[in-house]
Amino acid sequence: MTAVLDRTRTPAPAHRPRRRAGNRTDQLFLLPAVAFVAVTVVYPLIYSVVQAFQDVGLREVIRGGADWVGFANFADQFGRAEFWQALWLSLVYTVGTVVLTYAGGLALALLFVRRFAGRNVMRALLMLAWILPTVVGANVWRWLLDGSYGLLNAVLRGLGLIDGDLFWLGQPGPAMVSVIAATAWSFAPFAMILLVAGLQGVPTMLYEAARIDGAGAWQQFRHVTLPALRPVSVTVMLLIFIFAFKTFDTIYLMTRGGPGGATLTLPLYAFQEAFEFRRYDTAAVATTVMLLVPLVLSIFYFRSLRREETA
Repeated sequence: MTAVLDRTRTPAPAHRPRRRAGNRTDQLFLLPAVAFVAVTVVYPLIYSVVQAFQDVGLREVIRGGADWVGFANFADQFGRAEFWQALWLSLVYTVGTVVLTYAGGLALALLFVRRFAGRNVMRALLMLAWILPTVVGANVWRWLLDGSYGLLNAVLRGLGLIDGDLFWLGQPGPAMVSVIAATAWSFAPFAMILLVAGLQGVPTMLYEAARIDGAGAWQQFRHVTLPALRPVSVTVMLLIFIFAFKTFDTIYLMTRGGPGGATLTLPLYAFQEAFEFRRYDTAAVATTVMLLVPLVLSIFYFRSLRREETA
């Protein structure tokens, strides 16, 4: 009996080296992916941040040897009204896009969570807005909003609401609303998918209990659906905020930052500083701010999520 117990308690040392060797072999397969991320993501990111602390013009980019200037570039940019104007327009554009995208995505999710004929076809058609290349979507919106030949003006003329040509992208206020609408149009299907998944996870017994208590459709939506969707909603809003805050292509293709700088958001400001004025150091300051704002929001979100899980 003792011999049997000894045999069962005796570890199998021969297996351990093999397992370690197997783990090392598995880790070797990760090296190409780690190297790819390091070269294409980590190095450019660090290089851009370092440029924000150097005096970098076109000559330094070609010849190298940029001088270290510390926070002088930040002080220069934070003292410019153009920088704060670009940051303010970025926040207006981003918050407007988040609100419109979430509202549109939630409305679509509430519609497509129900079963009806043609639901899958309609959902697939809506996904076209998400999968279309940005250049195609932006040009579609430019055609829709064209002052002379645009579809929107044609409809408004037909209804007798306007007489002449109305150039939506040639006026500051309508131009900002237009780029927000175009961005929300492309992001709303993505929000819809996440919110449909959240709605399908809400227990039906909560709605049954609410109906037994006499709650109507609006009260069920307000007191059951919205609280149950809160984690998904926060995730959707955070992701849309990050996408919108760094959006460059849609705005550039539709307005190029105009008219009169009315849609010159921070990404376009950084592009202008780097590739029009050849001020790579101040452009790096703008891109560093673009990195920090979503990063701070993400840290705040994950900390609040962790507090909710531990509560």
